[in-house]
Amino acid sequence: MILSIINIIALILIPIVSVLLGHYLQDRSKKREDKLAIFKSLMTSRIYWTVDSVHALNLIDIVFSDDVKVIEQWRILHDKLFVENPTDTELHKIKIEKDKLLEIMAKSLGYKMDLEIIQNPYIPNGLVDLLNNQQAFSNMQLEIMKKMNGSLSLDTRN
Repeated sequence: MILSIINIIALILIPIVSVLLGHYLQDRSKKREDKLAIFKSLMTSRIYWTVDSVHALNLIDIVFSDDVKVIEQWRILHDKLFVENPTDTELHKIKIEKDKLLEIMAKSLGYKMDLEIIQNPYIPNGLVDLLNNQQAFSNMQLEIMKKMNGSLSLDTRN
């Protein structure tokens, strides 16, 4: 009789426990994927800022909310980012704090990385030239638009 009751309870509980355990594991896996996506975005854009890297930074508070060390380092970096017209010294401090954030995130995700790996990204000369040319082209376009806009406003006054 007792064995029958245990079997009935087991038949009822096993599917429930399986579903709950499966849900927990999926949730945990999804959270890790989200953390990894942020880390990858920041690692791949550590030589220059991108829209994706800014989006990733803005998700840290939510996605890493269970990791005190990551949140603390993000707050330090966040404070350093709010400097208008930063000097070279301030830009260097921002880079150091960003690199520290990446190192703490890597450890949180179980990667064995040190600051040396983070601070030495691969940057081919061709990419640097391309980025510089794109920036110069954008600056020229902006100057042309300003001049055109200035001549248009002179024409409308006449």
